[in-house]
Amino acid sequence: MRSLRDGLIFHVQAIKAGFTPPILTFNQLIHLYSKHRGIHEAQKLFDEMPERNVFSWNTIISAYIKSQNLTKARVLFDDAPRKDLVTYNSMLSGYVSADGYETHALELFYDMRTAQDVKIKIDEFTVTTILNLSAKLTKLSYGAQLHCFMVKTGNDKTGFAVSSLIDMYSKCGCFKEAFQVYKGGGGLVDLVSKNAMMAAFCKQGYQQHGYLEESLKLFVMMGENEFRWNEHTFTTVLSACSTLKNLKAGKEVHGWVLKNGLSLNPFVSSGIVDVYCKCGKMKYAELMYLGSGRSNSFSVTSMIVGYSSQGNMVEARRLFDSLAEKNSVVWTALFSGYLKSQNCDAVFQLLSEFWDKEATIPDGLILMNVLGACALQATLDPGKQTHGYMLRVGIEMDEMLFSAMIDMYSKCGNIAYAEKIFQKVNVKDSVIYNVMMAGYAHHGHESKVFQLFEEMVQQGIKPDVVTFVALLSACRHCGLVELGEKYFNSMTEFYKMLPEIDHYACMIDLYGRANQLEKAVAFMKVIPIEHDAAIMGAFLNACRLNKNAELAREAEEKLLRIEGDNGARYVQLANIYAAEGNWAEMRRIRKEMRGKVKKFAGCSWVFVENEVNTFISGDRSHSKAEAIFATLDCLTRELHETGEAFL
Repeated sequence: MRSLRDGLIFHVQAIKAGFTPPILTFNQLIHLYSKHRGIHEAQKLFDEMPERNVFSWNTIISAYIKSQNLTKARVLFDDAPRKDLVTYNSMLSGYVSADGYETHALELFYDMRTAQDVKIKIDEFTVTTILNLSAKLTKLSYGAQLHCFMVKTGNDKTGFAVSSLIDMYSKCGCFKEAFQVYKGGGGLVDLVSKNAMMAAFCKQGYQQHGYLEESLKLFVMMGENEFRWNEHTFTTVLSACSTLKNLKAGKEVHGWVLKNGLSLNPFVSSGIVDVYCKCGKMKYAELMYLGSGRSNSFSVTSMIVGYSSQGNMVEARRLFDSLAEKNSVVWTALFSGYLKSQNCDAVFQLLSEFWDKEATIPDGLILMNVLGACALQATLDPGKQTHGYMLRVGIEMDEMLFSAMIDMYSKCGNIAYAEKIFQKVNVKDSVIYNVMMAGYAHHGHESKVFQLFEEMVQQGIKPDVVTFVALLSACRHCGLVELGEKYFNSMTEFYKMLPEIDHYACMIDLYGRANQLEKAVAFMKVIPIEHDAAIMGAFLNACRLNKNAELAREAEEKLLRIEGDNGARYVQLANIYAAEGNWAEMRRIRKEMRGKVKKFAGCSWVFVENEVNTFISGDRSHSKAEAIFATLDCLTRELHETGEAFL
């Protein structure tokens, strides 16, 4: 009876003839009905059996497990007069595969070990099933005990056992132990084990890139040892290339994919698209996307993420709108892209769309982008509304959300709120400390910056390059040259980190504000990296503060060569010459500026009536421009009248 039709014909003929099939035939029919979703027919046939053996019970129990009715399966399991290893393994596998039945699985495994009335010998399938449960629960203690048991009972001598152990250890965060199992596998290491090891390399590689490179080496070694690659192999190694942004390796893997005829596999093709997107090669990604079929939702997602990261929001939005169902990845990518492009209005509009179209609560990354847009535009009201929403729905705050919230309140001018949120954070990392220190420095609370740094060090949190930017910014605002020099020198001497461009620029600005231009000149000579626009701009500002046009003229040529299309640099130079009263040089700079650079119109915005209103210098396109300018004229007249009254 190979088909359902054959089984039904035989069953009908047996009923008509009054023939009672043997137990074996009953078992076959029960299996056939359950295989074709006829669980009720299978149960009825089971109830009609005059006699049942252990295979009959196993068949009906397995049928209910496959239909995900574990409650009924357990009732039958308990009613079975005799159970063998298959009975236990079927029930155990059902519990492990389903969510919410982990405790039942552990209790059943304990019953297997302690059962006195039956002799149940635990086999490889049993232990690997519980290994999967240990990986699912990330319970290393369970997995390690099982590993010991497998060694004692000899159940660790197959490729399936090796791959299960590698998977368990890697998912429990024990990469070294996973690698030891792999290295000790010897001839037992098959394609499945190698794929599991590569997946472990990639998982650990998100924290340490050296392990990602090991996955690439393992991929090459598999080819050299004539192991047959499959779609899991290519998907894993493409993930490593994507994370490493290794375009060369990605192209080589793409070539192997073509040779192995897997370019149309949706998971492999989307992996290739993702590599090209992450490496910034959108033309290659587009060709692969078009060649693999536009119906691949995984590739569409990668393309949206790629376009958003490159700032091509028109294409990102076009693909976004083409998706019938949108997941959190594409929503987050679009939010992030708009924020990166500093299109804050689009961020708020997209948030309104999200409320209208999605029934789910936005995740932390989406809310971080919304808070980032509020910080960028210094619009406090929508930031407070976002904060209130998070409190109402009970969104769990992590370090990233806390830091985004502190940054938003700080940049929106409410440092007191930022401070309150900072104090509520139980576990603070360097990012949260850095954001709060930057906020204090921006608001002129320099003493609090230094206090927070001392607290940070006392808590055993290692400062990073961002920490020292906040410290040096605080020093330059209050002219603390010696303290600034102390912090700057401690970077290399104590914390063993190399200063970056921002640190050099801060030091030059510190010397300039403290009227110590000679130190700024000496410092410029010992900077070990090439002077860029930020460093030269800080030096020019120091020249302006100290009214030294001669040094400014020496730096002028280099600055304009680096950033000759930036109108702000010309204005900066012109102001230096104007401060010296050197009008001829000022006119020369203004003349050079004409035709070379475009000066962007001034822009401001205000949040009124639940929307951001943008105003550009000389523009009257606002929907309420007539009423706004009429009100402005009235205010101007009142000011003139008030001024004349005091004369």
